[in-house]
Amino acid sequence: MGPAGPADGCRYAPRAFEFRQGEWPDHERLVAELPGPVDVLINNAAVGSKTVEQYVPGPGHAQDAAFLQINAVGPLWLSEQLLPGMRARGRGTIVNVASVGGGVAQFPGFRVADGMSKAALAYLTRHLAAELVHDPVDVIAICPGAVDTPMFEASTLAGLTPSRRAALESTLPGGRLIHPEEIAELVWWLAGPGAGLLHGAVIDASMGLGVRPGLLGGVVEGAGVER
Repeated sequence: MGPAGPADGCRYAPRAFEFRQGEWPDHERLVAELPGPVDVLINNAAVGSKTVEQYVPGPGHAQDAAFLQINAVGPLWLSEQLLPGMRARGRGTIVNVASVGGGVAQFPGFRVADGMSKAALAYLTRHLAAELVHDPVDVIAICPGAVDTPMFEASTLAGLTPSRRAALESTLPGGRLIHPEEIAELVWWLAGPGAGLLHGAVIDASMGLGVRPGLLGGVVEGAGVER
């Protein structure tokens, strides 16, 4: 929903919804339960190369399907469900949070379906942006790199000894992991009125890992990430 301000007396209090992204009945229920119009959609929910196992403990082929259903089909459906309202009101922003892996570069140590799903999210951004180039709705994607999140911890850091983790961080751009707050600040700005010039952009937000993906490759190959 759009942010509430002094003019509207803070009409909307923050509210969380249980939601199974990529499952159509939940998409229908979510849209029906929303208390008001949505001006900003941030497609950030996703599963990663290891966290997918928490949601789909079954065989690899079932997990491959889940990557695409959750990471790509879910954002597609949300966008299609909320876009008509944005266009009718004459304003809106969709920010798709993809990944440097798949959205910008390739990292062989991670699950191929994971990268495919992030590449699909980058394509979704460009496709919707092309369709909406004359509409007052902006569509932008960002591709974070090595961010200090539970997802990156599970896929990469948890499989490293302390010395190898230190080695990984020292080889990353800037010699450190990206802080989640840095990505949140970028998303906040992109959701504002000054980001219109970036309509259709797929932004490499990896501090340079996207242009030098080999910095991560050697450590990831030894981290025990399932291919």
